[in-house]
Amino acid sequence: MAGRLTAAGSRILGGGGARAAASALRHRAGMGLPVGRHIVPDKPLPVNDELVWDNGTPFPEPCIDRLAPHIGKYEALAWLCGGLGFFAALGVAAAVNDKASKIPYQFGY
Repeated sequence: MAGRLTAAGSRILGGGGARAAASALRHRAGMGLPVGRHIVPDKPLPVNDELVWDNGTPFPEPCIDRLAPHIGKYEALAWLCGGLGFFAALGVAAAVNDKASKIPYQFGY
């Protein structure tokens, strides 16, 4: 019953019957590809073409953004280790203070 359309639904979706409407709904609801037509290159691509995001705007941008070039790799490593260390300490504290594993199961209380 879930796959069938009513007569009104069939007329709204094109009038080709429930089978044609169901087929159209299965194929992206009849809207085509989500990104438009594929452009086939007719000449060789430039070197490192995959590193530039060009969506047709006048200013293509690099795929890897340099949001904070003033932060060095060792400072970034220190922040990463500090954050992971905090969550590791939080997990250890939760395991040490786990009251459910220390109190035996009691019936009816």
